[in-house]
Amino acid sequence: MASSTSTSERPPTAVICVGMAGSGKTTFMQRINAHLHSSESQPPYVLNLDPAVRSVPYDSNIDIRDSIRYKEVMKQYNLGPNGAILTSLNLFSTKIDQVMGILEKRCLPQTPPKPLPSHIIVDTPGQIEVFVWSASGNILLSSLASSFPTVLAYIIDTPRTTENTSTFMSNMLYAISILYKTKLPMILVFNKTDVKSEEQAVDWMRDFEKFQEAVREEEEEEREGGGYMGPLLNSMSLVLEEFYNHLSVVGVSSMTGDGIEDFFKAVEDKRTEFEKDYKPELERRRAEAEDQKSQIRDQEVNRMMKDMEVSSKAKGTGKYAKKDEPETVSDMEDAEDDEDDEESGGLVDPDGADEEEEANQAFEEGLKARYEAALRDGSASASAKAASSANYIRGSQR
Repeated sequence: MASSTSTSERPPTAVICVGMAGSGKTTFMQRINAHLHSSESQPPYVLNLDPAVRSVPYDSNIDIRDSIRYKEVMKQYNLGPNGAILTSLNLFSTKIDQVMGILEKRCLPQTPPKPLPSHIIVDTPGQIEVFVWSASGNILLSSLASSFPTVLAYIIDTPRTTENTSTFMSNMLYAISILYKTKLPMILVFNKTDVKSEEQAVDWMRDFEKFQEAVREEEEEEREGGGYMGPLLNSMSLVLEEFYNHLSVVGVSSMTGDGIEDFFKAVEDKRTEFEKDYKPELERRRAEAEDQKSQIRDQEVNRMMKDMEVSSKAKGTGKYAKKDEPETVSDMEDAEDDEDDEESGGLVDPDGADEEEEANQAFEEGLKARYEAALRDGSASASAKAASSANYIRGSQR
């Protein structure tokens, strides 16, 4: 298999399996896991992110169920099944620094060199909104993509999708929403080809005239219910034509193993696409985020220095210190004599005022530097805070 060698020093490709409930994601995960174990490549590193599954037919290196108790989340937050799944993933995302630390230790090249996993494969819940709407999906995917080439495998139930054109179009709209939300390369995996071939679905994608013909046939069979659906589906097929051109499509059977080799060839192609097109975009967005953080730090420092300057004026301290008011006539006469001496330049050190000004300026610069350092330290300690919150959450569930 072209995608793996036992002594490869390159980071493994992360394959994120997403799809609707019942599309066969878990069975597909079992099949690709078994395929990688039986091939010449190193075994994959496996993550399970479905907190509600009772059992999985493969061994997981990292399992969300080890740290998040799904039923306890339902009880504590008074949630239904779907809300508890989303909340569980949100809680798990607070531990992403720990998860990435483990992955980078196990899956990135080390000194001395050691065999690396061929792939990182990730199973996800059937709730598509986890990766479309929730913050946890964005955090998990962006964290993986920052360290590893990442590919989305969108699993589709082929028999159900080809039942009618509206179901097919709904699946395509789900796929496009995930693609443009995550901005990661995607493979459409038409699963269950042992039940029905993927040829009809692929024809509908590649040739919009065949799709429009199928729409007309359905309209002739079902004359009821208004006439807006046909034109809508036809227009959507034309709109999505460009979208289809950016996708790799494979048909597989998780039961028999047919098409798995083609799937991993597509993964290798998408890895190349990630390195060429997606990685530079991720680095650009990361650089913009760092610039924004730097600007915010500078604004905070300038605001703090202005506040201190106003405070000094109000209190009459520092370089804004007021001279002591004379309490007696003799004190007033002494003060007048001192002013005369300053004007005549007789007994006053001419460098005294400059030295005081330099001392004040040095103090302000030192204070500014310490404040900037404190802001940087606060940003660097974000992972420690996340770990602390994760410990609190874990403790509250016991």
